[in-house]
Amino acid sequence: MSIVALSPLGARLAPSLPACPLKAWTGWPCFTCGATRTALELSHFDVFGALAISPLMTLAWIGLIGGGLVAGVAALAGYGLPELPGHISWRWRIVAIAVVLANWLYLVWAGT
Repeated sequence: MSIVALSPLGARLAPSLPACPLKAWTGWPCFTCGATRTALELSHFDVFGALAISPLMTLAWIGLIGGGLVAGVAALAGYGLPELPGHISWRWRIVAIAVVLANWLYLVWAGT
């Protein structure tokens, strides 16, 4: 909830945040480049602007905020949270790696 409450301050705080060190040193974006700018776009409810910056980070922020809201409602209603599986199959691992690499290629292509 603090992310939502502090979102109006984001535009004022953003210029004081450091740039991505990897991109500053190499010129290549890291896998999470654009996460801060994506969060700022989402704080203004500009989903399409956030998707243009980093599709994966947009989905991650929406999942973080949405999951927090669902977890809070479930806790208030007296339900427990579902257990995560202890083992992730190799197929899901390959899918996760492919999604992260596809997002990184988009970041390189878009010049993020």
